[in-house]
Amino acid sequence: MESRCKFWMPKKKRFCAIPRLSNSEFCGNHSKRSDDTWVPCSIDPSHSVLESNLQTHLKRCPLLKHKNSLALQPFYKKGINGGHDHHEPDVTSESKRMAVHSMTAPQFIKLIAKIKSVHASICNHIHDSFNLPEACKIWINRSIDWKIPFQEKHAIQQASILGNLEKLGAFKSSTTGLSEEELYCNNSSADPSDSPAVVEFGAGRGYLTQMLADCYGVSKVFLIERKSYKLKVSGADRSLRQKESLMLERLRIDIEDLNLNAIGSLQGLPFLAIGKHLCGPATDMTLRCCVGEHGRESKGVAATSYLRGVSIATCCHHLCQWKHYINRGFFSSLGMTKDEFHAITWFTSWAVDADHGSDDGVEKSESDEAVLGNEKVLGMLSAKERGVLGFMCKDIIDTGRLMWMRENGLESELVKYVPSNISPENHLLIGKCD
Repeated sequence: MESRCKFWMPKKKRFCAIPRLSNSEFCGNHSKRSDDTWVPCSIDPSHSVLESNLQTHLKRCPLLKHKNSLALQPFYKKGINGGHDHHEPDVTSESKRMAVHSMTAPQFIKLIAKIKSVHASICNHIHDSFNLPEACKIWINRSIDWKIPFQEKHAIQQASILGNLEKLGAFKSSTTGLSEEELYCNNSSADPSDSPAVVEFGAGRGYLTQMLADCYGVSKVFLIERKSYKLKVSGADRSLRQKESLMLERLRIDIEDLNLNAIGSLQGLPFLAIGKHLCGPATDMTLRCCVGEHGRESKGVAATSYLRGVSIATCCHHLCQWKHYINRGFFSSLGMTKDEFHAITWFTSWAVDADHGSDDGVEKSESDEAVLGNEKVLGMLSAKERGVLGFMCKDIIDTGRLMWMRENGLESELVKYVPSNISPENHLLIGKCD
């Protein structure tokens, strides 16, 4: 340990593991120079380089090779699922917060009243649907693969996501009644002609698809994830690849840029679109990718693959953006503006973190009556009241998505798929195509 670099990496919360130089406390990558500074890489801001090395680094950045390779793929089309204004910059959380705090007290009170009125009139359809199907019970009771990380609360969520889709009639179980040994060794006994392909959006390491493949016998799997997981081969990928009759394809691409109709191995197949905790606008992009005009046709040609069902667990509504939101007409019909939409998305953070008493160091000016008046109103709301309001805003955002799904021909529901003590992010959009 003494021979390792002393550079502290805040994101990883540890020191660099590379051996240090003989004449320095740091490695060659982190050796300090008095005449140089560290700057974010413009291709991949997740890492930094010395400013003097930036131009050289940009020519060999690992992400550059991936981007160049991705641009040549037929299924890549920049911004295809981003919405009409996807080129506009995102509205940051700080901008949303400042917009809320810049409201006058009457404006703020009026917005709260509007939210409560809208919620009371249109959000009474959301019901509890905690559904643990028989097909998944062996998986829940134990880890099917001892080398796959297993947490009961995540297994329960995954099972209910699939159970609600089964309940809607999007697919049927082919493994009910199998023993643990038979389930573990099952290589999908389903009839390939009747088994839909599975496209998991925001797949991560693919554990949701792992359960679906074990319990429902699918033949083709596509994992969509923009991040690269170094340990994915030791997770669900490795276990899925052991199933001889299952074809697995992992696509490292942002959902915003995915042309689903151009994936050659998916063409001609029915498919299920699933996702567990698709953060913020990723839900809107997924719906647009699968159900919207790009999901139905490409370059004027009817889509050769067709959607059988959707099961998406939403989350992180505070990250939602007006430019990406799938049903802006829904908000407009409620008399809500773009700015009010972003205020509502900011309120949703209260649902999972109701105590915003500190307001992250907002400066209060005695001369700014608008901000001062608003601060007084915010102070009148208890943590519980803020939490309730946050959940109302989540309901409204997801209801707009539900309405859009129904308008586009899906038999759809919005349910609470697990109790809040398992996860407060418990909204599930499910839909079936006729």
